[in-house]
Formats: sequence, structure tokens, C-alpha cells
Amino acid sequence: MSSLRTVINFQAGLGVLANMFLLFFYIFIILCHRPKPTDMISCQLSFIHIVLLLTGSDIWIRDIFKSLNIDNDFKCKTTFYVNRVMRGLSICITCLLSVFQAVTISPSSSLLGKFKYKLKKYMISAFLFVWSFNLSFTSYRIIYSGAFTNVNETTQMKVTKFCSLFSMNYIIRAMILTMTISRDVFFIGLMLATSAYMVTILFRHQRQCKHLHSLSHLRASPEKRATQTILLLVIFFVVMYWVDFIISHTAVLLWMYDPVTLSVQKFVMNVYPTITPLVQISSDNRVINMVKHMQSLCHHIFKKR
Repeated sequence: MSSLRTVINFQAGLGVLANMFLLFFYIFIILCHRPKPTDMISCQLSFIHIVLLLTGSDIWIRDIFKSLNIDNDFKCKTTFYVNRVMRGLSICITCLLSVFQAVTISPSSSLLGKFKYKLKKYMISAFLFVWSFNLSFTSYRIIYSGAFTNVNETTQMKVTKFCSLFSMNYIIRAMILTMTISRDVFFIGLMLATSAYMVTILFRHQRQCKHLHSLSHLRASPEKRATQTILLLVIFFVVMYWVDFIISHTAVLLWMYDPVTLSVQKFVMNVYPTITPLVQISSDNRVINMVKHMQSLCHHIFKKR
């Protein structure tokens, strides 16, 4: 059990560092260069994943709140609420990333292609809707979570050493579950639909390029690399999401959460926010070129010394 906790903390640490690097990179691109529409989305996704990983780690959060001398009940409510808001935002922002990339690579004559030059206009509205929706949708977590007490243990489900979920009326639980599943199915369905659309466009493009004997140009296309990266992230997200969904909702329905199940769920939940920045870093030529430039600069400085 202790070795599993060590793995989870290492995983969270790696994910936070990778996402922080990517966050600073995108902020630099947005402020100092001409960013692509998807850079704004990726920047938000990096921030969301940092908060998601931090709030999902008991040790880090416990140490932060302990140093601030904050009440356990407030700590639990805040941690649960923020973590679930970030989890919902991760779904929505990944979906936005997929949709916006599908619009970006669409032919100008297509239906989606007509929105290509209005992406920035729609982006702000989409961000405001997604954030306000998730902040309000997850507000029930504030009511039904809190510090664990030894009194009335049957009405609480212990999910960490100090925090628990409180039991709720069967009808309320069914309504929340239905709404959560509806939200997730809608956004994941939209992700898969746009992914299928992007695969179709790439396949058609590849056939045209083969016909024109310019396959090398297709391989060098930044749009193709970006699209393949987003497709990989979407597929990875969908797989990890449903594994996490099955574990968490089975535990809630059975009202039973043993420490091993909780640790496995945390590991699965942290896989996507940890892998995402690593995939983006390795596939974005701008990041690779920046790292190479920094390496040559450091080498030049040390050589002078």
C-alpha cells in the first residue's frame, strides 16, 4: 500500500512539473508571439491539470492546509469541490480542443470551415460557458462532503484519512448520477464525433497527396501533427475516463470505498493529466526548438566561463 502511494505521489509530481513547464510555455507564446487558437485551450488545460493533480494528492494538500491552520471540514469541502470542478473542466476543455482543431483543419468550403475565421470570437463565449457550468454543476459537493467523524459512520463513506462523503437521498443521488452521466456522454460523444471527422479529413488528404506524389509535404504538415496529437489525447482520455467512472460510481452505488480501490482510482485519474503534457511537449516543434535553443544558449554561456 505504501509503495502504491509512492507511485501516485511520483506520478502527481511528474505531472505537475510537466504541466507547469507547458503552462509557462503557452503563456510565453500568447504574450510574445502569435498564438494559434488551440494554444489558448492548451494553456487552460495545463492549469486545470496542475490543480487537479494537487487537489488529488492527500499529502500535498494536507501539508498546505496544515501550515495555514485551516479547519478539516473546510479543507475537505474545498478539496472535493475544486477537484471535481477541475475533473469536469478537463472533460469539457479536452472536448473544446478536439472541436476547435476539427474546425481548424476543415476545408473552407465545408460547414465547419465557415467558423474557421471566427474561432477567437466563439472561444471566449465557450470558456465562460464551460467554467460557469462546471462551477455551478459541482456545487452539490460542498453540501455532501466534509470531515470524517466516528459518529454515524453508516451515513458517511470515508474516501481519505480525514474526509468523507455524506449519504444522500436515493432520488437526489439518482438525479446527480443521471446529470453527470448525461454531461459526460455529451462531451465524450462530441469528442469522438470530431475525432472521427478529423480522421476522415486526414485520410482524404493522405489519398490526395499520394495521388499528387507529395506525401513528404503531408508528413511535414504542422496541422497534421497537431491533429494526430489531439486524436491520441482524446482516445487516451476516453479510455482512462471510463475506467475511473466505473471504479468511482461502483463504489458510490455500493457505498463502499476501501483504501486499495481509492488508490487505484487516484492512479487512473492522474494518468491523463500526467501523460497529456508529455505528449504535447514531445509533439510540438515549437517546444522542441525552444528546448534546443535553451540548451545551446546554456552551452555557450558555460563555454565562455
